[in-house]
Amino acid sequence: MTQAIELKKGMIFSQDGKLIEVLKSNHHKPGKGNTVMQMDLRDVMSGAVVHKTMRPTEKVDLVEVSLVKSQYLYDDETNYIFMDTNTYEQYMIPKEHLEAESKFLMPNIDVDLKFTSDGKLIGINLPSTVTMKVVETQPGIKGATAAAGGKPATMETGLVVTVPDFIKEGEELVIGTENGDYKARADKF
Repeated sequence: MTQAIELKKGMIFSQDGKLIEVLKSNHHKPGKGNTVMQMDLRDVMSGAVVHKTMRPTEKVDLVEVSLVKSQYLYDDETNYIFMDTNTYEQYMIPKEHLEAESKFLMPNIDVDLKFTSDGKLIGINLPSTVTMKVVETQPGIKGATAAAGGKPATMETGLVVTVPDFIKEGEELVIGTENGDYKARADKF
């Protein structure tokens, strides 16, 4: 058992027979009253995301998770296919379970598959950044700097990212997977 105040992003706990993943956790102290934990939680099996407020002392059962180094191979109509890089065993995860992660999945990207202690595959951990190619954006502006406002760019997976005005179609960029933000040009990173 652990208290809600100790829950961090990525932790998984069991509640009412369901596995719940913490997407975001924020300790909040309103002007009056007791402190609370405001959290975005995802049901691991259904993929449903809810915003929940908990008391910091509320106790939950943490689920032990093991990570297996794997590689994303491809997707079919309904599943994403991953391969354990040590045993070459392949695993399928339904597309609806990885909606948030899908915009960062590039063929041959290394990920960690997450398994519960009883061997149940419950999701993936993405690397902190991925390199993607810009497939559509407005033409670059000569003399533009990174400090300018920015413009939208569509990446090869369909992810739309705000990039500096000097970025052109065809360039490879480093994108952060936590919130989908532009980090740098791939050749400068």
